[in-house]
Amino acid sequence: MSDDGSHTLFSEQFQVTYHSHHGSLQESNTIFINAGLRYLMEKGHESIRIFEMGFGSGLNALLSYLFGKEEVIEINYTGIEAYPLDLETAQKLNYVEILGLDTKSKKVFEDMHRLASFAEASFQFNKIIDRIEDTSIQTQFDVVFYDAFSPDSQANLWEEELMSKMYNALNPGGILVTYCAKGAFKRALKSCGFIVEALPGPKGKREITRAIKPLL
Repeated sequence: MSDDGSHTLFSEQFQVTYHSHHGSLQESNTIFINAGLRYLMEKGHESIRIFEMGFGSGLNALLSYLFGKEEVIEINYTGIEAYPLDLETAQKLNYVEILGLDTKSKKVFEDMHRLASFAEASFQFNKIIDRIEDTSIQTQFDVVFYDAFSPDSQANLWEEELMSKMYNALNPGGILVTYCAKGAFKRALKSCGFIVEALPGPKGKREITRAIKPLL
C-alpha cells in the first residue's frame, strides 16, 4: 500500500513497484491527468485520444475514464501491456473503494482487465497485449502516457528509437507525459524533435517531464 492509502504492485520480474510508494493516486493524477488530460482540455480539446505505454494496474486508464465522465469530454483510450495482470489480482486492488466508485465504474475497471475493447458512453477502450517494440502504431494520438518501468530496469524502452515511435504516433501539438526526468531520456526526446518541459512532480519526486510535438 502506498502513502495515500492506494494499493500498488511489485514486479518480481523487474524488481520494481508499479507506482510511487508516496502514493499511487497522487502520482497518477499529477503526471497523467493534470499534466496530460487537463492540459489538453484547457487547450480546447473536447475529445482526447490517449495512448498508454504500460497499461499495468489500469489505474491511469480508470482515472482517464473518470476524468472524461466528470468533465464531459470524449476519451478514446488505447493501452499496451506485455505482462498483463489477471483479473483476480486486479480485483484485489482497492481503487474501487478509495475512489468511491459506483457499480458502473467498478464494472468499467474490471472490464479493462477482462476485455480487449469495449465502449461505455463517451469512453472507448482498447488494450493491446504485446511488446511495444513489436507493435506498429497507426492511429494519431493527442497524448502518450509513458508509464514503462524505469530506465534502470528496462533501459531500451527509454531510448531514441522508441521515443521516435512515440513522436510519430502523436498529432502535431500532441504531448508525451511521464514520471521520468533523466537527462539521457530528455536528450533522446529532443533528438526526435520534441520540445521538452520540466514540471513539478508529485510528492517524493522533484520533477516530471512533458514533451510537446510542435505544430506544423
